[in-house]
Amino acid sequence: MLRNFLSENFRLKTDQLFEVLTVEEQDSLMGSGVTHEYKKGEIIFREGGIPTGIFYIKAGRVKKYKTNPKGNEHIFYLCSQGELLGYHALLGEEYYMDSAATIEISLITFIPKDGFLKVLRSSTTFSNALLKALGHEFSFFANSISNLATKSVKERLAFNLLILDEKFKNKDLPHEGNEIILSRTDLTNMVGTAKETLVRLLQEFMRAGLIEKTDKTIRILDRKALVKEANLMGSNTKKL
Repeated sequence: MLRNFLSENFRLKTDQLFEVLTVEEQDSLMGSGVTHEYKKGEIIFREGGIPTGIFYIKAGRVKKYKTNPKGNEHIFYLCSQGELLGYHALLGEEYYMDSAATIEISLITFIPKDGFLKVLRSSTTFSNALLKALGHEFSFFANSISNLATKSVKERLAFNLLILDEKFKNKDLPHEGNEIILSRTDLTNMVGTAKETLVRLLQEFMRAGLIEKTDKTIRILDRKALVKEANLMGSNTKKL
């Protein structure tokens, strides 16, 4: 049940989008791209910028966030290998509504607007796949807003840890425990709380045997208990 719930909250992977393309269309799309290695913390695009293409994550992870007038970030999505960035603004002919930055060293391919739109116009199946991806993204945003409005901080932390566990899954070692490598500042900005509250709740989860953690990593030990803390079925009445 959890697996199905989480899968509904992820954008379609790029390899799923690209599998509807012919070999020639894939070559045309990726052949126009330029791959660049980004350092940890490097900005890919900023809110208010003008999109000139899309970005494909070949390796690494990227946070998407909005910044309030005080300069504080709210991270609402974490992108990983095989995902696209920036296509929603390009398709809508809008400025970027958010910012994107790497949280680790990443390889990212920039695909110019003309090359992307050329393939999009020539492939109805690719257009339909992108529409489905946009629907998945909207569903995720709706759930994110609902979580902020209705869930306690503890529930939001548990929920985000479950999401991050999926995002940090090692494809080569699917049965091994996943190490979530995310700064406490970024995790605080995902959950939407104060760092002191986050640290206290992480300690509480650790004492309860739900997670183990170091200064740099978090590993989930008891998924069922964490699902209960996340209140995915709306059964918890206890609030922070």
